[in-house]
Amino acid sequence: MAAVLIADDAKFMRVTLARILEKANHTVAGEAENGKEAVELYRRLRPDLVIMDITMPIMNGIEAVRAIKEIDPGAKIIICSALGQQRMVVEAIEAGAADFIVKPFEETRVLEAIARLL
Repeated sequence: MAAVLIADDAKFMRVTLARILEKANHTVAGEAENGKEAVELYRRLRPDLVIMDITMPIMNGIEAVRAIKEIDPGAKIIICSALGQQRMVVEAIEAGAADFIVKPFEETRVLEAIARLL
């Protein structure tokens, strides 16, 4: 079981991920609507894992990955992207994200990515 921080500007996506996580006995440590909020929550909550969207207002997912990695170089971050964002996914991995999942979420893919990191 892991405490997971979910960062996505779409409430629907946060709810979808929370359901997948809770069904697999993980807990949602917190939810952020943008990258800046994700970084602040990470600093405060120190979750086991972060699942973060790339495209968010105020601070995007790539900037947030960099900021979280500065706080904690060992942070485990899975980035979410829509199809066609391959270049951004590569950038996120280079910034320190450990894995990526594509929207719309497939439950098995989400859980496999989590299992690999924990």
